Amino acid sequence: MHCPFCNFFDSKVVNSRSSEEGNAIRRRRECLGCQKRFTTFERIEEIPLVIKKRDGHKENFDRQKLLNSVLKACEKRSITGEKIEALALQIERELYNCLEQEIPSQILGEKILAGLRELDELAYLRFASVYRHYKDATSLVKEAESLLIK
Repeated sequence: MHCPFCNFFDSKVVNSRSSEEGNAIRRRRECLGCQKRFTTFERIEEIPLVIKKRDGHKENFDRQKLLNSVLKACEKRSITGEKIEALALQIERELYNCLEQEIPSQILGEKILAGLRELDELAYLRFASVYRHYKDATSLVKEAESLLIK
């Protein structure tokens, strides 16, 4: 960190504390060249996620959209809001942890399916029936049978 007063390249941290509701760290620094003090802020760099759809168009990742699709699949099931929220958070973390800025929608869909399969089999089937575009009832029955085999 260069000193804003003398442009010396080195400084020491005198004091650090959380700032902005825990979203940043405020650091008081002292220049090792001129001994003047200055303040810096350290924030997490948030890289926006982009979802690449099957038709090729792209849209920004929307956590609320993810949550809504999981809620829709879990509708009228005895699944707590906390479990649904935890699943959405888990999927969002996995997307950010893959360190890719552009995520194919197929990967997102498969992560949702995997989470719903663990959470509730009927919710899984509901989501799968829309996501996988089954052509007929036989395909859906095969998917349901695969749940019984596990």
